[in-house]
Amino acid sequence: MKFYFRNDYSSVAHKAVLERLVEISEEKNVGYGLDVHTENAKDLIKKKLNNYDVDIHFLVGGTQTNLVVISSTLRPHEAVIAVDTGHINVHETGAIEGQGHKVLTSKGKDGKLTKADVEALVLAHTDMHMVKPKMVYISNSTEVGTVYTKKDLIELRSVCDKYGLFLFMDGARLASALASVDCDLIYDDLCKYLDVFYIGGTKNGGYLGEALVLVNKELQNEFSYMVKHFGAMLAKGFVGAVPFEVLMKDNLYLEIGKHENECAQILSLGLKGMNIKMLTESTTNQIFPIFSNDFLTKLDSVCAYEIIEKVDVNHTCIRFVTAFDTKKEECYELLSFIRANL
Repeated sequence: MKFYFRNDYSSVAHKAVLERLVEISEEKNVGYGLDVHTENAKDLIKKKLNNYDVDIHFLVGGTQTNLVVISSTLRPHEAVIAVDTGHINVHETGAIEGQGHKVLTSKGKDGKLTKADVEALVLAHTDMHMVKPKMVYISNSTEVGTVYTKKDLIELRSVCDKYGLFLFMDGARLASALASVDCDLIYDDLCKYLDVFYIGGTKNGGYLGEALVLVNKELQNEFSYMVKHFGAMLAKGFVGAVPFEVLMKDNLYLEIGKHENECAQILSLGLKGMNIKMLTESTTNQIFPIFSNDFLTKLDSVCAYEIIEKVDVNHTCIRFVTAFDTKKEECYELLSFIRANL
C-alpha cells in the first residue's frame, strides 16, 4: 500500500525508543516494575507533571488501562459516564460492562462531555433501583479529533466535585491533544483537574504502553494489587517503562504530537481547498473527510484508511490518521492523487 493513514500504531516505535531498547538488551533487570528503568521513567513523568505525589503504573494498552482503572475504582452498583462516541462505549467489546459496570452515555458536543451532560445523567439516576454514576470518563484527544481545554476541565471538575464523581482522562493520544493549537492545557493542569489519567505511549511513538497516573490518594491505595489481580502486571515491567524513559526526556513527546498534527493539517487544509467536507473540525492527528463512494474505489488501490460512517447513499466519511513516522511528503503526494482522481 503506497499510503498508510489507517492508524497511529502500525509502526514499531520511534527510532530513539528502539535505540534505548537495544542499549539495555543485555541487562538483567528485576521484574514486576521494581527496576531502575521503571523508577527513572516515573521520575521523568513526575518532573514533567511538576507533581511528586502521584502514583504511576505502566500498563500495556488503552483498553486494559481503562478496564483496570474503572473496575478497580467502582463498586458493583456504580457506573461510569461517557460521551456516546467514547472508546469504552464503542471500541472495547463491552469490557467495562463485562466487569458489571454500566456505561451511561450522553450525546455531548463535538465529541466532548459537557458539565450539563454529566449533571443530567446524575440527576436521572435517583435511587437504589438504578445504577449510581460515580466516574466521568473523557478522552483527550477525543474519538472525533477534538480536544478538551482548560475551561472544559474546570467545568467538569466542578460538577464532579458537586456530585462526588471521579474524573478520568484517557490519554491514548495525549501528545497530539497537548500539541493541538486548540488546546491550552499543560502538563501541570492534568494533576490539577483530574483524579486519574494516562499518558499514551502506544499511539505516540512507543512500541507499547500507557503510563497510568493516579492523582487522587483514594485511588492510589493498594492499586498494585489491582493491576496484578486483572493480569495487567508485566513480569518484564521494564519493557513497559523504557519507552517513557525516552518519550518523557526533554520534549520528544510533545514534538511527536506536534509533528503528527502538522501532517494532519496538511491533509485537512489541502482537502478543504478541494471543497471536501469534514465530519468534524479537528486540529489533532485524526481528520474525517467525506468522499463519494465512487472516489473511494479509486482510493482503495493506494491508501489504507478507516471507514467511519455512511453519510448518505452516495457518500462515506473516512478517517485519516497521522503518526510519529508520517512524512509530510506523503501527505502532499496523497493530496496530489486525490486531486487527480476526484
